[in-house]
Amino acid sequence: MAVNFEHYSVMLNECIDGLNIKPDGLYVDCTAGGGGHSYAIASRLNENGKLIAIDRDIDAIEAVTERLAPFSDRVEIVKNNFSNLKEILNGRKPDGVLIDLGISSHQIDVVERGFSYNADAPLDMRMNRDDPVSAYDIVNTYSEERLANVIFQYGEEKFSRRIASRIVEYRKTKPINTTLELVSIITDSIPPKFREKGSNPAKRTFQAIRIEVNGELEIIPPTVKDIAECLNEGGRMAIITFHSLEDRLVKQTINDLSKGCTCPPSFPVCVCGKMPTVKQISRKPILPSNKELEENKRSHSAKLRVAEKL
Repeated sequence: MAVNFEHYSVMLNECIDGLNIKPDGLYVDCTAGGGGHSYAIASRLNENGKLIAIDRDIDAIEAVTERLAPFSDRVEIVKNNFSNLKEILNGRKPDGVLIDLGISSHQIDVVERGFSYNADAPLDMRMNRDDPVSAYDIVNTYSEERLANVIFQYGEEKFSRRIASRIVEYRKTKPINTTLELVSIITDSIPPKFREKGSNPAKRTFQAIRIEVNGELEIIPPTVKDIAECLNEGGRMAIITFHSLEDRLVKQTINDLSKGCTCPPSFPVCVCGKMPTVKQISRKPILPSNKELEENKRSHSAKLRVAEKL
C-alpha cells in the first residue's frame, strides 16, 4: 500500500492542452509526484501509447505506482532524477515531456521530511532520501561565506550575511539539529521592521537550503536542452516553475533554443550556423485560472511555459 501522497495537480488542464497529446504517443512526466498529471496523460493514451513516469522520491514512486495501476500496460515508472532523462529514454523519442518543478504538498506536509518551517523536525529536505547531503550537513558544515552566498543567490534574502553569521556563531556551541532551531536563528537575524507581514521570516532561507540540498537549479538548463534534443518533431515540452529563479532559467534556455544563432548582433550575417530547435507556443507564461487560485494557494506563483520541437 502506497503512502498517502496528496498533491494538487497544478494547471492540470493547461498542461494537458499544452502537451497536445496523441493517443498513441510517447510521453514523459519527469516529476510524477502524486500522479495527478501522469494519470491525466495515461488516461488519454490507447494501447499503443506509453507514459514514462519519473520521480526521485520513493514516496512518490510508491504513490504513482498505485495511482497508475489501471494503466500498467502503458506505463513505465522510474525512480531517478529527471536530469538523467537521456539515459532513461535510451534513444526513444517522446512526443511530450512535462516537468513540474515545485516541491510537492506531501513533502511539505510530512513533518519528518524537514521541508517545513512551521513544524519541528530533523533538518533534512532531501527529495531523494538516498542522497548523501542533507540540510543538516549544509547548515552545520558550510563556511560562513558559502552559506551567505547560498542564502542570497537561491533565497534572494537581503539579510543573508547576518543569517549566515548567526548560524556559524550558534553552531560553535552545538550543532543545529532541527527546523525550528534554524527558524529561531533566522528570525533573530532579521530586524522586526523588515519581516514581511503574513510571511515566515525563514521562508527565503529554507527555499535556498532546499535548492542547494537537491541541486534544483543547476540541472534546469541542461535538462531543457536534453528535452529539446530528444523530442520527436512536433513534440512539446511543458514546464511549470514556482519562483523567479526557476522561471528565469527556463525562459532563457527556451529563448536560446528558439533563437538558434548565437552570433554577436554586430555580425552582418550568421557564421555560427546554429538553427532554432524549438518554437515557443506562448511568448508569455501561462498562469493559473482564478478558480485554481481559489482552490490551491500553492498555485499562486506557478507559471507554465510550453515549447514545440521544430
